[in-house]
Amino acid sequence: MPLWLTKDDVEHVLTMPAAIDAVETAYRLLAEGKAVLPLRINMGLPSGTDSLLAMPAYLGGTVNSMGVKLVTLFADNPKQRGLPAIQGTFALFDATNGRLLAVMDAAAMTAVRTGAASGVATKYLARPDARVVTIFGAGVQAESQLEAIAVVRPIEQVWVVARMESSAERFAHAMTRRLNIPVQAASTVQAAVEAADIIVTATSAHEPVFSGDWLRPGVHINSIGAHTPDARELDDATIRRAKIVTDLKSACLAETGDLIQPIERGLLRPEQIHGDMGEVILGRKPGRESQEEITLFKSVGLAVQDVATAAEIYQQALSQSVGRVLAD
Repeated sequence: MPLWLTKDDVEHVLTMPAAIDAVETAYRLLAEGKAVLPLRINMGLPSGTDSLLAMPAYLGGTVNSMGVKLVTLFADNPKQRGLPAIQGTFALFDATNGRLLAVMDAAAMTAVRTGAASGVATKYLARPDARVVTIFGAGVQAESQLEAIAVVRPIEQVWVVARMESSAERFAHAMTRRLNIPVQAASTVQAAVEAADIIVTATSAHEPVFSGDWLRPGVHINSIGAHTPDARELDDATIRRAKIVTDLKSACLAETGDLIQPIERGLLRPEQIHGDMGEVILGRKPGRESQEEITLFKSVGLAVQDVATAAEIYQQALSQSVGRVLAD
């Protein structure tokens, strides 16, 4: 019988190191051709502002699971109904027999697996001696990003840049206590960029958040925002200077303005994109090749990450007797 796992259940059983391993497995299986990843379905409602998204995927190999994440987007919920604008549920199935294994809250899972994706990229692309992180954004996703990076690199200093100073200060205080690493609000954007060994952009910005001319040699960038063609977090100088690795090239070329807009203006050719993260993991494409190289991981998020992470959550829930069994 399937398990029902609440947000608290997911947070209880899912650790960041386990999520990083799960996402790395997802990228590897995708690159090996052991995955099925259909286009996501976006069903708009008659309101014109509300929608239902369905993101299915299958992973073979050691995961041998399939699933679908269902996400509703209702922008007026917070003001009119006191509900979140974005709500999500994930259904996990056994790929051998089609049996429903679990239904779980998708919010915590998505936050952690998105951070884990940058953890994987940082593991393969950042300098081993990277110590200083500058992060743009101070929300839940910024927290997950920083936690993942701290798992794979010995971080000693973090600078945070946010639109509101109060948000930056709140983030700095909370993450200093959580990670036992000094986290401070940046005094200036330029100084924070110039000091960074690793930069994370986890924003809803539609315009670039820093100048690529400020990047110092050897920096690694994880860009996880700008997931629509009209949105950018990164400027032309950053795109021009960096070796670009994507979570999936075809998805990024369809969804993110960080790549679409430079290509449309002739500043970047699709063949200049170095490759997908799975190719780097398998050794088909080199990762970082020098201490001076600037590397960029561009992610729009993939349903295979959800399947791998949900499978890990399910196994941990079984071993720890977490969750409620649903009747047939």
